[in-house]
Formats: sequence, C-alpha cells, structure tokens
Amino acid sequence: MSDPIQAPASSTVIAPRVGGSLLGQYLALCKPRVLHLIVFCAFIGMVLAVPGVPTLNDALRMLFASAGIWLVAAAAAAFNCLVEKSIDAKMRRTAWRPTARGELSDVQALLFSGVLCGLGSWLLYVLINPLTMWLTFATFIGYAVVYTVILKPLTPQNIVIGGASGAMPPVLGWAAMTGEVTAEALILFLIIFLWTPPHFWALALYRTEDYRQSGLPMLPVTHGSEFTRFQILLYTFLLLAACLMPYALGMSSWLYLVVALGLSVGFITYAVRLMREYSDALARKTFRFSLIHLSALFAALLLDHYLG
Repeated sequence: MSDPIQAPASSTVIAPRVGGSLLGQYLALCKPRVLHLIVFCAFIGMVLAVPGVPTLNDALRMLFASAGIWLVAAAAAAFNCLVEKSIDAKMRRTAWRPTARGELSDVQALLFSGVLCGLGSWLLYVLINPLTMWLTFATFIGYAVVYTVILKPLTPQNIVIGGASGAMPPVLGWAAMTGEVTAEALILFLIIFLWTPPHFWALALYRTEDYRQSGLPMLPVTHGSEFTRFQILLYTFLLLAACLMPYALGMSSWLYLVVALGLSVGFITYAVRLMREYSDALARKTFRFSLIHLSALFAALLLDHYLG
C-alpha cells in the first residue's frame, strides 16, 4: 500500500494532467494506477486463500474486501500527497498533483483522506472481519506516518523499511478470507518486500536530480549510482530466492515455477546490465520491467491455483 509501488512515467510527461473538475482532482490524490496494483495483489491473496473455485459468498466477500482495501489505500495516498506537497512541487514526476499545484487545500485533502479511511475501515470491520480492518489501518499508519513523515526524509533506507507497508496487500487479502495470517500469506509479503527496493531504486536512478532538488535522502543521492546499482543487483538475487518459495513449500506447481524463474532471471539480467552499462534509458526500462515482473508473477500464481 505504499508509494514504492509506482506507475510508469515517460521521460518528458511525468503523469497525465489533472482535469479541471473537482472530482478529477480528488481522484488524482488517490494515485489510481498505483491502487490498481495494490488491489490486484490483495485480490490474489484472497483467491489463493480459498481452495478451489470461490463460491458466490466468497466472491461477494472478495468484492467488499477489495473495496475496503481500495478506500483505505486511497486515503493513505491522499494523505501522502498532503504531507509531501512542498516536495512534490519540486519534482517533475509529482509537480502535477493537485496538492502540489495548490488546486486542493490542506483541509480538503485531509477531510478527503479521513472520510475514505473511515469508510474503508468501517466496511472491513462490519462486512469482513476485525483482523483485516486493523491490519489495513496499521498499514495506513505505516505508510502515511512511519514511512512518509518519519523514514522518507531521514534515511536512504526509507524504501527498504517503509516497503513493509507496500508488501501488505496479499496479507490483507488472505486475512479477509480466512481471518488469520498464515505462512503462505507471509511468503507473498516477502516477495513484494524484496521486490520494492530494486523497483523503486531503478526509478530513483533516472530521477536522481529530482530527488536531490527535493532534499530527500534517496540512495542514489546519498551513496551514488554505482552503490545503488549494486544494491539493485543484490536484491534481485534475494527476490529470486523468495519467488521460488511458493513452489518449494507446495503453494504452487511447475506452471508458476517456470514463470517465476523466467521473470526473475529477466530482472537479474536488467540489474547486471545496469551495473555494466548504465544509462537513464536502461534504468527506465528496468523500472518498467519490474512492474511487469510483479504483475505477471502474481497472475501466474492465480493461473497456477486453478490450472496447476
């Protein structure tokens, strides 16, 4: 549920311009493209937690759980836009946001975030279960307060520590269907947790000047490009090991294994190329591949659940 899960950006146009309508401005605060990936990962956790084909009751539970998680995640995104409005205004990638442009006031953004968080929490507590609500709310606090307010401006390891909140969606989905957090859910958590640093640092490499101007201590700013690229390479190998765990522990079959190996080797290949022949264009391709990696990996888990 954290900002580390980023949407692609081109070299010249960082994001679509927000429409003039008030609704469009509020929607932009939610970071909808990021939310799609968050809810997708949560949905995979829900599906994997249910043996066989979901019943109608299971499907309705998934629908309400997805809606609740979407609302709280959107609230966290809006709160992040509010807290970081002055930083966002300095960065080409984020200067378009309504809070950074002054199109929405602090009160409007705060009330919007509060309403979404309250509504989503109520939905999860009443229609799903208290555990899911409290885990989702804790994720909101982890991202909106621990990561955004405390860690991000203080340490270059912000994305590693704060990435825990971004890795929570499949755990939330699993808890929504089972009322508990099991080892299988934690494996899904570990995959996203280890995926987040190389995903975000690839972005930070070709946006280094943006981060330097913003004053945020991102790793390429504090430790340089070469050190960051080595960290990316290291994490892609750790990620490979984590991606094999669903197969090793019997959560999936050969179908997932083949896809996981192909995607992980592809990510490692990009990381090796970054070490040997860095360019902003290659870093951008690595970032985009990381999005394909996570989406395809979880899609493979879904297909394997029914076909494997």
